[in-house]
Amino acid sequence: MSASRARLREARRLVVKLGTQVVTHDGVELALGRLMGLVESLARLRREGRELLLVSSGAVGMGRRALGLQERPRSLGLRQACAAVGQGHLMSVYTDAFSELGLVTAQVLLTQEDLAERDRALCLRTTLLRLLELGTLPVLNENDSVSVRELVEHRRRSGGGSEALEPAFGDNDGLSARVAVATDADLLVLLTDVAGVFTGDPHSDPQARLIPEIEGFAEDLQAAAAGGSAGGTGGMQSKLEAARLVTAEGIPALIASGDEPRVLERALLGESLGTLVVPREWRPARLRRIAVGEARGALVVNDGAVRALGAGKASLLPIGVTAVSGEFEKGDVVEIRDQSGRALGRGLANYDAAACRALLGRHSEEIERVLGWRGYDALVTRDNLAMGAL
Repeated sequence: MSASRARLREARRLVVKLGTQVVTHDGVELALGRLMGLVESLARLRREGRELLLVSSGAVGMGRRALGLQERPRSLGLRQACAAVGQGHLMSVYTDAFSELGLVTAQVLLTQEDLAERDRALCLRTTLLRLLELGTLPVLNENDSVSVRELVEHRRRSGGGSEALEPAFGDNDGLSARVAVATDADLLVLLTDVAGVFTGDPHSDPQARLIPEIEGFAEDLQAAAAGGSAGGTGGMQSKLEAARLVTAEGIPALIASGDEPRVLERALLGESLGTLVVPREWRPARLRRIAVGEARGALVVNDGAVRALGAGKASLLPIGVTAVSGEFEKGDVVEIRDQSGRALGRGLANYDAAACRALLGRHSEEIERVLGWRGYDALVTRDNLAMGAL
């Protein structure tokens, strides 16, 4: 067992993405046996105390089946309609299955813009982390009925001269990677219908061999992206791109087959399954950026807040702040200082400087009365704090 595989045992927060060819047979019929096996695995991991976020494809295929369409929908409008119909069916399957195993699910539909715009991304992060705190299992998907990035396809000519449809964006792979980064996940798992990354196309090259581990990320790996999923809108290239995104942020990615029995539990025991793409540094890059980013202002905290923050389990509440310096906006980096002016760390502000000043020494229950609205209970949430990093 490699050291990188052994470290997977310690993963507590996972983002697991199920591709269309895992959720369905040929993109249409629900692969109920395979899907229920994965649901049971996820439930077992949740009962072990791990936090899980599930990103699931398959809505378009299920919508196509519900509408009785014989052919793969080619027009954008029809694919969006299929997604709108299928998403409810897909979520119903997950809700019922996890409920039988004692878990509550939460549906979250996203667009790429939700993760690209700072305020919206911060709100989404807060929502997802609160759902995890409440013990739920969030089920995420791109909101295909209003977002076209995943559904838009363009034609490319294959080596044999025939035309094929290729996605402009990859089947929730990029979305799952961005969710992993936004939530500081310990591992991204991309389950598909191939065993991992090969040196060539395993469908046509008998000499192609599985690459068990990739350290860092080499650009020439894109050449090994042939032989991706047979259906859906993703492919190995989009999975490698997702892996590159998360490893740049200090998060490992596992690309493996959803057909492999108990693939999740076995991978988390360190077994060599699929292709593990490991980062050069395993530390969360987001917290590193907070720690070294330019601080726009500072929040001075009292002794009680110093003790609570030092324990590493508390958010910075308004009642613990005694002074605010500088002018900053929501989402900016601010220093956390004690009464003597000593810098204790940095964090992302949930409110701008004016709002923070208005809330000095207040209880969280007073936020709405003071500001006229209430976004967060804390001025800086604990997951956005990098204490002792200066």
